[in-house]
Amino acid sequence: MIPLPNADSRRRWATAAMIGVVVYVVVDVVLQGLPPHYNPIVDAESNLAVGPYGWIMNLNFIGRMLTTVCIVAAIVQVRPASALRRVGVALLLLGGLCSGVLAFFPTDVGMPGEIGVVATTVAGIVHLAVAVTGFVAALLSCLVLTVWVQRSPELRAGYRPALIFAIIGGAGLLALGMAILVAPQFIGLAERICLLGILGWVFSVAAAVRSAPANQAIASHRPARA
Repeated sequence: MIPLPNADSRRRWATAAMIGVVVYVVVDVVLQGLPPHYNPIVDAESNLAVGPYGWIMNLNFIGRMLTTVCIVAAIVQVRPASALRRVGVALLLLGGLCSGVLAFFPTDVGMPGEIGVVATTVAGIVHLAVAVTGFVAALLSCLVLTVWVQRSPELRAGYRPALIFAIIGGAGLLALGMAILVAPQFIGLAERICLLGILGWVFSVAAAVRSAPANQAIASHRPARA
């Protein structure tokens, strides 16, 4: 018999990831109602880290990184341990790391009435590059790991919601690219669609891990000796 990772351990990590997603969303919503009252349709989420309550958003960025660590810790304790899982986890960790880095490089906020992407300082340029890298890495990981979820005997029931959120995230990324190029007044909305896809994916996969059968062992498939 081949022992499997402790089911309670992976459920604890999955629960922590679900809590992390909820906390992140709640903090985002609360900050939207505080000065300087950024417009969620026009203004990027990163703008919330600039202002009198910006330090809270910076903590939230770090919280998203820790949430990523939690979902990865849950995923790596689920079968199968394939190349798809390794690639997906690496991309997911990169996306989470980028979120943490954002807390230390504030974005550049445009003048009143100015819309679109603004990056004029070194910190702003780094923030923009890291944010784009993080979004792309996170969404690629969602796509790769969704295929892995489908192939996992324990998580197959979570495939449909994972696929739905991966598609939402991909559509959001495409919309974000279009908004940057031709419709900057919708950058905030497009970015939040991306976040909906990523955070929804994390929550749905964590829920699937949490409800997966607690099999303690699987039989090895060694051929019997004649």
